[in-house]
Amino acid sequence: MLFLKSTSLPVAPGVYVVDVAAKPPGKTYMIYAALDAGDPPAEFIKAMEGMGFRQVFSKPYTHHDGKKIIDLHFQKPGTDIFEGWTNDEREANLKRMEEVLAGFGITVQPRVMSLAEAFH
Repeated sequence: MLFLKSTSLPVAPGVYVVDVAAKPPGKTYMIYAALDAGDPPAEFIKAMEGMGFRQVFSKPYTHHDGKKIIDLHFQKPGTDIFEGWTNDEREANLKRMEEVLAGFGITVQPRVMSLAEAFH
């Protein structure tokens, strides 16, 4: 679950937080998003799926300020071992993610998770 400080200032309509992260060693990235559960941003979800990402996790919850949130995780399989990304796929996918998310006014900084975060 993504940490939300507040639901009063979404980063895009219906989108509160977006995190682009990979488990170590950091070749295959996923998109983690906290969205408005009462009115999920269909255009945002469609854009993630349009890049070849599929929803692999969905969990609704109520934020401490009473707003209903849905935590969605998107994953895109690659052609490397265990459906990971090759270096070329990583470069192309990260560039495409940046372009698509920028269309929503969202800027992300892809990161590699710590071992503790990735495998808790």
